[in-house]
Amino acid sequence: MDAPDLKAAPADEALGVAATMIADTQAGALPLPVVASFFDEPTSTASYVVHDPVTRKCAIIDSVLDYDAAAGRLSHTSADVIVAYVEQHGLSAEWLLETHAHADHLSAAPYLQDRLGGKLAIGREIITVQKVFGTIFNEGADFARDGSQFDQLFDDGDTFQIGSLTATALHVPGHTPADLAYVIGDAVFTGDTLFMPDYGTARADFPGGDASQLYRSIRRLMALPDTTRLFLCHDYKAPGRDTFAWETTVDAERTGNVHVHEGVSEDAFVKMRTERDATLDMPKLILPSVQVNIRGGYLPEPESNGTRYLKVPLDVL
Repeated sequence: MDAPDLKAAPADEALGVAATMIADTQAGALPLPVVASFFDEPTSTASYVVHDPVTRKCAIIDSVLDYDAAAGRLSHTSADVIVAYVEQHGLSAEWLLETHAHADHLSAAPYLQDRLGGKLAIGREIITVQKVFGTIFNEGADFARDGSQFDQLFDDGDTFQIGSLTATALHVPGHTPADLAYVIGDAVFTGDTLFMPDYGTARADFPGGDASQLYRSIRRLMALPDTTRLFLCHDYKAPGRDTFAWETTVDAERTGNVHVHEGVSEDAFVKMRTERDATLDMPKLILPSVQVNIRGGYLPEPESNGTRYLKVPLDVL
């Protein structure tokens, strides 16, 4: 009997490029990115400014537009803190990066772009998210479902520059179809995949979410060098922890994440994630957030009276 034709799994070229860049950065062969974090406690969101110490070019990741849901009022307090940081440190914004279309806060990217410049970017699968939520919100034909609200749509493995820093986009779906992790030097901005080891992982029950995909995306990130710095998008303070935290390492997640540490199988993770997600309420700001964020952070056009409106679809989510 002939031996079975066993084919090796295809090499993950994008992950290999990212791993090499991380190792070279930590060895001193490439510039070390400077990371500043800005935590918005009302939405439990961490935003970041990452800059190249050589050219002082920077990227702003997952910014927050303040939204008072009860009053329907917007403000720019959180975003203005980032503007002040960029200006005080003599930085020049090249990129406004979104890890995905967030369901817990509105993006301030258009406001920051107007104040600081830079290109607005997200993963190409935002097109899938636009199609799904365009239907949920019954958006008309004037709502483009092609990602054209963004200046750049990244595919898995795409590289780009932040001054002399090289960055790589890794597609890490599961929380949503469009999630990206950005690898910049030795730092990875994971979006909504991993949380701190004592808190676990992101939910996967939104439209287009998939717990199996999330597991594989997390395993992909855990294949990066152990000392890789991970910068998370959220923290909710695990039971017994009194302070917020949003920076960890691959090793800490791989060995200690309460949901998906080494030894946890995909089947076990999917069962846990599915059961846990069934107990969770929808995020308080999911309807306004997604409605705005699928537009790249731009608000709906004003109606005939000059006022902008957000929709609340009933009995859908």
